Amino acid sequence: MTPEVPLVRISTADAVTTLELDSPHNRNALSTRLMAELAKGLADAAADPAVRAVVLGHTGKVFCAGADLSEATGADPTVGPRGLVDIQRAVIDCPKPVIAVVNGAARAGGLGLLGAADIAIAGPLSSFAFTEVRLGLAPAVISLPLRPKLDPRAASRYYLTGEVFQAAEAARIGLVTEAVEDPEATLKTVLDAIRLGSPQGLAESKRLTNADVVASFERDADERVAQSARLFGSPEAQEGMRSFLERRPARWAQ
Repeated sequence: MTPEVPLVRISTADAVTTLELDSPHNRNALSTRLMAELAKGLADAAADPAVRAVVLGHTGKVFCAGADLSEATGADPTVGPRGLVDIQRAVIDCPKPVIAVVNGAARAGGLGLLGAADIAIAGPLSSFAFTEVRLGLAPAVISLPLRPKLDPRAASRYYLTGEVFQAAEAARIGLVTEAVEDPEATLKTVLDAIRLGSPQGLAESKRLTNADVVASFERDADERVAQSARLFGSPEAQEGMRSFLERRPARWAQ
């Protein structure tokens, strides 16, 4: 039997583990298998004393399209939301700094990965959108890491409109750390600085910066999963997701 091609490319060099989302057939959507591979990569990096940092990147023109709607339209509606909670929490709980590098489209659940990362670098080809509202959904689970970081007025606008916005705006509202012309050069600068930090210093500093995000998970995770499951299982969201997969307007679209 031919082995399955990994959906996450994993490599380690110069004390850095790189996890690249590599599932082009569904625009790096957060399928159950992709999230499992990503979780294993994070766990292995966390357990390796030689690793000082983790880079979360992507191949192709899409960083992450969000939930895998082909799974979401049929499975237990709690599975996907709980899986996304778990993978975001794995990024947050990893004792090594996690740096996300995006230079392509990031949508919906993919923005949760950016929110969970300690540092997020956005290149000139990046674009962002909270597209859930157009599918009969809401950015429920990804709000756990994002709401403590996002400008409240900007969150209201982009949650409600689903508009696409670019890297500079993403940096302004707190979705990413910095918008840059050369993400690889900026990544090198960040990693060179991180390598000067001690493992203990990095882990404890990360714990401090994530205190509000961890509190958000501890307080609201179950409620956000229940909200997301309720929405995914609703007739309105089922219509929204099917319309997307069938490349047609949803019934309510004007």
